[in-house]
Amino acid sequence: MGTIYPGTCRDGCSAKETAIRIRTNDEPISFLDGLQGTQTQRLERESGDFIIRRRDGLIAYQLAVVVDDALEGITEVVRGIDIMDSTQRQIWLQQLLDYRTPRYVHVPVITHANGDKLSKLTGAPGIPCDTPQPVLVAALEALRQGPPADLSSSSIPDIWLWAAENWKLEPLRGLTAVISDKPSLNSLTHTPPIP
Repeated sequence: MGTIYPGTCRDGCSAKETAIRIRTNDEPISFLDGLQGTQTQRLERESGDFIIRRRDGLIAYQLAVVVDDALEGITEVVRGIDIMDSTQRQIWLQQLLDYRTPRYVHVPVITHANGDKLSKLTGAPGIPCDTPQPVLVAALEALRQGPPADLSSSSIPDIWLWAAENWKLEPLRGLTAVISDKPSLNSLTHTPPIP
């Protein structure tokens, strides 16, 4: 989660450029994650007052996602466990704005063998634009969904349809990370976007 905001400007600030933070308190905020179980944070102690508008005037992620989800009528959020720490901050904003809180499921991240999350930062290559099917199927395999062997020769819409019809949370219960041993996820040759 990073450094906890110490409340330096909680009661005002004379700086010309400032971010706007939302005041927190030390009451526990809990939610029942569909895979990870009950999660609780005390925001004042564990994150401090957090930014809702950045110094450059842009709305910060926490507020943007809460308002967007509410306007779109989102009732269920499935996302990576690497951002689960944000959930209680979002619930705090939902409570302050009198928005409904969606149900949350945080799925494990896929990692390299050394435990680093697959990402650009850790050297994971991009998904090839011309043939993404093997990567999509390898991701389904890494996430323990058991796709059929011939699925990677299917069209992208057919892969998504199979995934939507066959998705199971149970194989992921309690996991925070799954190690990818699939060459198609770990050692792709980066393919630039098609112009």
